[in-house]
Amino acid sequence: MILQIKNDVLYEQAKRFNFQEPPMDPTELFENLKETMIAKRGVGLAAPQVGIPYQVFVMGNPDDPDSIFSVFNPLIVQQSDNDIVLSEEGCLSFPNLFVKVKRPKNIKARFSGHDGNIDTIELGGWTSRIFQHEFDHLYGVTFHKRASKFHLDQAKNKLKKLK
Repeated sequence: MILQIKNDVLYEQAKRFNFQEPPMDPTELFENLKETMIAKRGVGLAAPQVGIPYQVFVMGNPDDPDSIFSVFNPLIVQQSDNDIVLSEEGCLSFPNLFVKVKRPKNIKARFSGHDGNIDTIELGGWTSRIFQHEFDHLYGVTFHKRASKFHLDQAKNKLKKLK
């Protein structure tokens, strides 16, 4: 079950996942998050969104399960401060709310996979945006908090018209 907008867990900082003394099996956690993300047709899902308080998320194409990868204890080690892009985002925890958010176009990130191996990768465009959106969830920051009041009001008005 994916937690919704009013659940306090979405606004709390998650704990680092300890591979030396794992609180749960990391591969099982990855598979469960992946399965939930695919079932809900998302492109990313953070552990706090399903009530698991650890710095873990998955991302990838739900139509291509092999493209989905795990991200444990991520850090954004570099970002493009001059190349900021405004684009619409949605979130499985905020059904039907689509808000324009500014984010760096390119980032460099360091994280562990569910196997515990650390990797550093460069991400751009939509993949970078997804990573940053899910990364924010680990710190209790939801995408609508990153939006300007103007863009958030616009999105809320569209949502009211849908209802």
